[in-house]
Amino acid sequence: MTYLSAARAGMIGCHACGQVQTREAATRVRPAQRCARCGATLHVRNPDSIMRTWALLIAAAILYIPANLLPVLHTASLFGNEDDTIMSGVVYFWVSGDWPLAVIVFVASILVPMLKLSVLALLAWTTQRGSDWRPLERTKLYRIVERIGRWSMLDVFVVTLTVALVRFKSLAVITAGWGALAFACVVVLTMMAALQFDPRLIWDCAQTRRTDAFPRETPTPHE
Repeated sequence: MTYLSAARAGMIGCHACGQVQTREAATRVRPAQRCARCGATLHVRNPDSIMRTWALLIAAAILYIPANLLPVLHTASLFGNEDDTIMSGVVYFWVSGDWPLAVIVFVASILVPMLKLSVLALLAWTTQRGSDWRPLERTKLYRIVERIGRWSMLDVFVVTLTVALVRFKSLAVITAGWGALAFACVVVLTMMAALQFDPRLIWDCAQTRRTDAFPRETPTPHE
């Protein structure tokens, strides 16, 4: 099975508006081709896609540790002060009988970011190695990660809602901790990493490997 990309077919797509058009040869007068619809500079592939993806993933992985260790909420009331991390909040909801909320917070705040980091690292590593392993499945994984990225902010929304509700009732003073800031940075960095990764590189590797594995036969004079 041969994979033919748009780049090999002489086509190029705009990253800004999605317009697909014929690729023109670069000249000294016009070194970079621009989109005929929006005027943005056209690139066959995202420049330094793998390098930028790795940089954002490493930064997100480093911040993922304090996001789970540092408190996301600091509560000050008549009964004293209390700091809550993401995991302690999950345990509290589970013990209190609110297991659906505990499952939602655990999935959105711990499981999803960890899976996103793992999947994006896998995609970046296999693409950097030029692997042709299951390109369709890897592309589907990328689409899933890209779509569920917005739901990773659920924990930040829960913290914001809790602070607003408690302050409205005037029962205590709740402020967001450094863990919430670190977690928000993790979510933003993973979303940026997913945007920087160019899934078309997966198919470029697959096409190159298959072209090398099945070289084109040179016709003999009798043919």
